[in-house]
Amino acid sequence: MTTGGFSCRHLAVVGLGLMGGSLALALRGVADTITGVDSDPATRDYALKRQIVDHVTDDLRAGVSEADVVILAAPVRAINAMLKLRIGSYMRSNTLLIDIGSTKQDICRAMSELPIGILAVGGHPMTGKESSGIEASDGDLYVGRPFVLCPTRRTTPAGRGRALAMVEALRAVPIEMEAERHDRVVAAISHLPYLLSAALVATVAREGQSDDAVWQLAAGGFRDMSRLAGSDVKMMGDILSTNTQAVATLLAMFRMQLAQLEAMLISHDDQHLADALLPTREARLKWADRYGNGMNNGKQS
Repeated sequence: MTTGGFSCRHLAVVGLGLMGGSLALALRGVADTITGVDSDPATRDYALKRQIVDHVTDDLRAGVSEADVVILAAPVRAINAMLKLRIGSYMRSNTLLIDIGSTKQDICRAMSELPIGILAVGGHPMTGKESSGIEASDGDLYVGRPFVLCPTRRTTPAGRGRALAMVEALRAVPIEMEAERHDRVVAAISHLPYLLSAALVATVAREGQSDDAVWQLAAGGFRDMSRLAGSDVKMMGDILSTNTQAVATLLAMFRMQLAQLEAMLISHDDQHLADALLPTREARLKWADRYGNGMNNGKQS
């Protein structure tokens, strides 16, 4: 079958959580056969009964050996482990391999060591939901959202073309960039905000030990700023551990910004404080006007 130039005889999705399940649903009409690979029996059973996939298995070799497109929709460390444990030897030559991990340098390096003939491209769709798991799968999850593609040493022109066509079949917006640049960017817009959100909740929780009113009065501002602190800790731990340098650099920059604001506040330098806050307001409004109106209400990965 073909849609927008994308053809897929046999698609294998490794990892049937929210992201993997949503990918399977979104590509249902362009893949002749979809096999889901997952270690959880309940997840496999749900995916099969709801016809999200055609076949299920917990055997990685069996799941990918007949596929012409393989998507690794697992946590970052699990993807790295699969790549290093010779998943490439399980796949046929000319198989397109894409991952959707949240950091890219480690994964793209591991992809570059795969056997010649595996068309490997690093990927990261910038989308998500508050809820997780196969039950939350949504075939429209990727519509209109950025989908980053990062080249590896195994990315041939044909592989790049197929990866772009797959993203277009998802009705997502393909954005190509190097893995190192990707990791710097997501450190700023995703990983740093998570740590700041966690620090905010920790600060308020400490204050709440002596005065429960902070929880009673918490409203929109706290809800918006604290949302990311509710993210899965193991998932975020995997992400942060594979992007430590970029995140640490940005944390240092943030501490400098915070220290400057603190100094103005303590010295009652109201004019300089306003002068410092005004461009940040303008930058936020400019982003919202140019890019933010298309954001969904869910989690950004």
